[in-house]
Amino acid sequence: MQLIEVNDKASQKAFLDVARMLYKNDPVWVCPLDNDIESIFDPARNNFHQFGECTRWILRDDSGALIGRIAAFINRKKAFNFEQPTGGCGFFECVNDQKAANLLFDTARNWLVERGMKAMDGPVNFGENDMWWGLLVEGFTSPYYGMNYNPAYYKPLFENYGFEVLYEQISNKLIRANPFPERFTKIAEWVSKKPGVTLEHLRVSNLQKYAQDFKEIYNDAWTDFENFTPISDATIMESFEKMKPIVDENLIWFAYVDGSPASFVVILPDTNELIRGLNGKLDLFGKLRFLWNKHVVKNKRMRAVIMGTKKKYQRFGLESALFIRLKEYTEPPNHYKELELSWVGDFNKQMLAIHEATGAKFAKKHITYRYIFR
Repeated sequence: MQLIEVNDKASQKAFLDVARMLYKNDPVWVCPLDNDIESIFDPARNNFHQFGECTRWILRDDSGALIGRIAAFINRKKAFNFEQPTGGCGFFECVNDQKAANLLFDTARNWLVERGMKAMDGPVNFGENDMWWGLLVEGFTSPYYGMNYNPAYYKPLFENYGFEVLYEQISNKLIRANPFPERFTKIAEWVSKKPGVTLEHLRVSNLQKYAQDFKEIYNDAWTDFENFTPISDATIMESFEKMKPIVDENLIWFAYVDGSPASFVVILPDTNELIRGLNGKLDLFGKLRFLWNKHVVKNKRMRAVIMGTKKKYQRFGLESALFIRLKEYTEPPNHYKELELSWVGDFNKQMLAIHEATGAKFAKKHITYRYIFR
């Protein structure tokens, strides 16, 4: 086997082609946009390079055929928050061969060891955990964009190497035609009428304002979670700018209490419905097909990327009020039919309770693993 570090256009293309090769006969998989994957490794487009580093490799067999790939990351804002300095690996793809997988894992591990790390999490992303995070282990149905999809045999490849479960990530699903539970609706109506509570959806024309409201809520809501790192202005604006081509303003809602940002839910149309069949290419044909799908075919699926509520309002019922506004917008004749609530860590009991209260049903499970070097 031949391991090659990605350092030129030919190896960059090969890195992308590994997935196309592995999934060419899988009718469920949808090829991510090449540009989105490449942006992870581009310092000009990913501000995580300012406080971290990453690299990646491809693996060929003795005949030169592509059989695998992996990337390794260090986020220095988080690496030293753990008991042992911890980096990450991700974008793993591999044929069903434990020796090939071990070589890829060893390569990522050795790179991390050389940089002072004593453990690695995987599969993770060199960015926020709303994209390309976790190994799919249950629910091998059509993935939403940004949610990892992989063969079932990846689980034993990781676990045979020595990775152990760090946490599970649960995604649940709502069918728009199904009514919310009566109790959930009553709470939502009551909260909506409370003095001082206002609800409004995103307006792209005032993106900076909503980015700051998002930051204020996010950095308050997650501060008590272990190893939390506040989100930066650069990361927020980078994420918001990436959303603009697909955003539906009426799917992103904010709640305010006495004018102060209090809660949000960020929902995006499923990009996979717009790019299916493009094979990752957004060339002229791809752009025309994308626009046709967006404006003529239209999305039927939505993905709740992230929700958050300031600590002082977490028993206020604001989330239910936001979901009712979403329900009103997606009533007929609107085209949306399905919403995936993804993903919530098994440690976030409060958010899982909100999922349950909406009547959502189980859809998928991903796992984030950790391997401690010995």
